Amino acid sequence: MPEDELTALLTLNRIDGLGCIGAKYLYKQFGSAQEIFRNREHLKEIIPGIDTHVIDALCGSGYDSFIREELEFIEKHGIRCVTPADSDYPVRLLDCDDAPLVLFSLGNVNYNTTRTVGIVGTRKATDYGRRMCHTFVKELHELCPDITIVSGLAYGIDIESHKAALEAGFPTIGVLAHGLDMIYPSAHRSVAKQMLDDGGLVTEFMSRTAPLGPNFVRRNRIIAGLSDAVVVVESAAKSGSLITAEIAGSYNRECFAFPGSVGDPYSVGCNELIRDNRASLITSALDFVNALNWNDRDRRSAPVQKELFPELTADENRVYQRIRLKAQGVHISTLMTELNIPYPRLSTILFTLEMKALIMQAPGSLCKPL
Repeated sequence: MPEDELTALLTLNRIDGLGCIGAKYLYKQFGSAQEIFRNREHLKEIIPGIDTHVIDALCGSGYDSFIREELEFIEKHGIRCVTPADSDYPVRLLDCDDAPLVLFSLGNVNYNTTRTVGIVGTRKATDYGRRMCHTFVKELHELCPDITIVSGLAYGIDIESHKAALEAGFPTIGVLAHGLDMIYPSAHRSVAKQMLDDGGLVTEFMSRTAPLGPNFVRRNRIIAGLSDAVVVVESAAKSGSLITAEIAGSYNRECFAFPGSVGDPYSVGCNELIRDNRASLITSALDFVNALNWNDRDRRSAPVQKELFPELTADENRVYQRIRLKAQGVHISTLMTELNIPYPRLSTILFTLEMKALIMQAPGSLCKPL
């Protein structure tokens, strides 16, 4: 029996055949990884149809040495671990069925900033793609400076997104397809090091996990899940960025794409996303912030007048009435769970309530009444 919750979660991560969806399902059923292990001999009665191989793996041993070394690695390198039980776990991931039960990070990662944008694209970026990426991020900072940029630290558009974020002054998070004992590709080590000051590196994989193909697909769902919206800058007809866009859609995230020349092999994916209404066409940061109603510059120029009884939509009223009952604040994850409102929609509602001077969003993802 694992001696603490983190050890139990790391052990659960090592169970072959369980997968992230199965692990999260068990976690939701029992409320903690330790409870899963306490009930492992009775899982057949509790969850009919569970794979016997999973039960055998939970009841067996053999992970103790590996997990002990992993815990030593985490402590030695100052790696931060967050789980769904922690208040700083990404609230945007809480309603994703395949969200990881443990996230490892280095740097100063804030998962719950007000706005987060994922930028993805081809690994073989053209001059056009690199130029669009840097121009978009620079303009975005001028219009809406409180954004965190998320990408995958890969060649091409990913690394250009991180570089552009650093140049503009945005926090930026790199989601890795391997453990934190390495940087892949190694050519991006210097950029990764710069990111640690404001943002950082995140992964669901333990150390000694190689950057194999399937891990990049798993990595893509975290980029999508951490983001309010995903922007595809350049993409071939078959690309990991298209997978990210598809996952973003399944998570009810907004998806945008920059169009490219007809016949350009590295714009085919973006053009098809737009053609098939799987992504909205944008040509600038202004298009993007207007589509999301994020244009802070316009909002700042218009005075906000506090009304005694401002008009609220039904959902805005539900959220406000829940927050006003608790002076010390309500955590965003609590609002999502109790009111059954997906994070992207809830984020917009909270911003509207803040603009109407009814609430304030405090550190620690708390929403307080004014």
